[in-house]
Amino acid sequence: MPFAYAMPMNMKWNSLPTALCAIIALAVTMPTADAGGRRDEQDAARRAMLDGQVMPFSMIKRRVDAAMGGASYVGSEFNPSANRYRLKYVKDGKVMWVDADGRTGDIIGMAR
Repeated sequence: MPFAYAMPMNMKWNSLPTALCAIIALAVTMPTADAGGRRDEQDAARRAMLDGQVMPFSMIKRRVDAAMGGASYVGSEFNPSANRYRLKYVKDGKVMWVDADGRTGDIIGMAR
């Protein structure tokens, strides 16, 4: 009798434990906790820019980039109560945080 090259596999989905199925279902349907907060932050920054309270972020980032001496931009946060941006940079393996005034784009603080 010749051997088949591949044998058919009969996988039974009902053989997975119920708890594992529940965990998979939760992981697929549950949004990340940070997604809502980040979206609210972006909305606040956009509203402040449209209301004329802050400069467009691209202008602020360009001004800060020029002062960072080749450091790599990683990300940013917006504080709507103070109209300030906090930009994160990395250079030579060191993280640098730069606070910028959203109204003027001026650097108001730096931490390493």
